[in-house]
Order: sequence, then structure tokens, then C-alpha cells
Amino acid sequence: MPDATIRGRFVWHQLMTTDTKSAAGFFAKVVGWKTQPFAQDPSYTMFVAKGRPMAGLMVLPEDAVAMGAPPSWTTYIGTPNVDETARQAAALGGKVLRQPADIPTVGRFAVIQDPQGAVFAAFTPAQAAPPDAPPTVGDFSWHELSTSDWRAALTFYQRLFGWEETSAMEMGPEMGTYQMYGWKGKTLGGMFKKPAQMPGPPSWLPYIKVTDSKKAAAAVKELGGRVVNGPMEVPGGDWIAQGVDLQGAMFAVHSAKPAEPKKPARPKAAKRRVARKPVRKAKPARRTSAARRSKGQRKSGSKRRRR
Repeated sequence: MPDATIRGRFVWHQLMTTDTKSAAGFFAKVVGWKTQPFAQDPSYTMFVAKGRPMAGLMVLPEDAVAMGAPPSWTTYIGTPNVDETARQAAALGGKVLRQPADIPTVGRFAVIQDPQGAVFAAFTPAQAAPPDAPPTVGDFSWHELSTSDWRAALTFYQRLFGWEETSAMEMGPEMGTYQMYGWKGKTLGGMFKKPAQMPGPPSWLPYIKVTDSKKAAAAVKELGGRVVNGPMEVPGGDWIAQGVDLQGAMFAVHSAKPAEPKKPARPKAAKRRVARKPVRKAKPARRTSAARRSKGQRKSGSKRRRR
């Protein structure tokens, strides 16, 4: 039975590149991922962290190279029925670049180009997907679409995956509106009009969550990659940086707002100790001679009465 909860979720990411060994070493140092071969196909490499797969790595196919496709990340979006999603995408003006096909024991996928030219993959997993959880370090935490018409693109993806508009902010006269979108009350990413000076066609850019975007950007430069934007603070206090790896694939990193340093606790004012004087017990009042005589007279009177 199809898993309806998978619809609209970002479920996988894959880097297709011309030098997998170089890319593996690059992302190991920038992001902290490790690598291991895929058990069912040793030619396919898995990026792993915290004991679980984070993304895939493979050689850019020769037919893609012949078509002029550069090294790039492909974003996989979940759907209960990939065949139906491919048909619907074509009916909405998109193009199916690779017809639905099976990955044994893994799932079924199709590669689709949206009406504005951005490429993504639709994916139906063979097994029920794990519950959606907040991204942690090593996960992909944001998905950004630069496109020629974000309004038309959002309508396309809304019909395919049920996404909805969330908040928006103005980015100036050149970029215009940065429209964020979400799924079931959760914001997943943003869309904006691609500026004229921004190279390449419309595309998806996935953000990898790291501990510190500034340190990750410094590592990119040290390894010979390029930082094309940032590191910079974004509304809310988080930090991002966008870069290009050694083979030319663009990617981005994201780190959470740094925790504010704790203020040192003020020492508690010492309580002033007031020395208490010992309380002296009051001595019984001394009887006067008149009182003693009166007491003696009472005693002698009582003796006479007893006689």
C-alpha cells in the first residue's frame, strides 16, 4: 500500500560528478561525512553520518556528459506514486527526462524538469519512510529554488506535492520576493527569481546542516573550492554559505544561530551576621525585709492554728 505520508518530503540527495574520490574527500572535510560503498552496487557510494546514510555519490553518466550536464546535486522528493506524478508533471508543462524506473529493494524514481527548467527526481520508496524529524548536523535542512518565475514554479509544485505558501520577505528590486513554502505547517525552503548575473539555468540548491558555516566556508577555500556567497547571517540569526566544489557542483551549508554566551552568575551577597548577645535569665526579685517578716508571721500563725 502506498505511503501517503511521503508526499512532498525531501527524501534523498545525490551528487553526480566527474571525480567521486575527490568529491568524497572534499565533503568529508567540509561537512564531516564519511563514505562507504552501497551494499547492492559497490560503484555507488554512500555519504554517511551518525551511522545512517545521508546522500549518494556516483559518476556522472556519459549520456549526461554528452548532453552538457555539469556535476550537480539532484534532490529527490517523495510521492506515493511516481508514475502518476511523472504523468501529472508532463501535463502541467514539465518534462520527464527519465521515465519511472525501479531501484531493486529501494524504490522507484523518475527524473523531471519543471516548466522553468529546474531538474529534480520524484521518488516512491519500497519501504515505509521513517517519521519526519527536525534536521540535525549532517542532514539537509533547507531547499532553495532559483527560477525564472517563482509564482508559476510554486503552482507546479503545489499541484504535484501539496506544498503551501508560508512567509515571504523582500530581497530588493533585483531579486524581488523570497517566497518560502512548506508542508503541513513546516517550512521546507524558499523560491526566488534568479538574478540576471547568476550563472546557469534555474536549479535546486540543497543546504547541508553543519556545526559552523564560517568554519565550513574556510575549509572550502583551503581545499581549493570557491565560496560564492557568504558566510552570512540570515533573518532569525542562522548562518549560511554557498560554494562550489572542486568539480564544479554547487552546494550550500547552514548552521543554527549561535547560542548566546551565558552571563556569569552574580555572587550572592553575604548575609551580615549579627552577633547575638546571650540571653541572661532574669534572677528572681529579692524580697524586702518587710516581705520576709510578713512570710514569717504567716508561717507562725499557721503553726498556732494547728496546735
